[in-house]
Amino acid sequence: QVQLVESGGGPVQAGGSLRLSCVVSGGTFSTYAMGWFRQSPGKEREFVAAASRNNVMTLYGESVKGRFTISRDNAKKTAYLQMNSLKPEDTAVYYCAAKDGLLQSGASRYTYWGQGTQVTVSS
Repeated sequence: QVQLVESGGGPVQAGGSLRLSCVVSGGTFSTYAMGWFRQSPGKEREFVAAASRNNVMTLYGESVKGRFTISRDNAKKTAYLQMNSLKPEDTAVYYCAAKDGLLQSGASRYTYWGQGTQVTVSS
């Protein structure tokens, strides 16, 4: 059974930084493309970032380009999302997700999901 556990969320002031972590267990981490998504109340789940199995290829949502960086450590079975220059509109529950095959931005393409971690950015 594949499990994903996010951590690192919390309150932060606008302009600040946070780093989210996602530890994967029960599967073969190095074969998964990893993605980060977010969802705020009343809104659909939004693609944030994705990384290929070896982190050579990455994708970013338009709203986070230049501010967020996805990375992974296959030895630690962990994916990261470094978030800089945070804005109040980044407030959301952040989810990590895993899928076999190529990285993609569509949430429906991901098989495994974490429980989410709340990020709250105050102005």
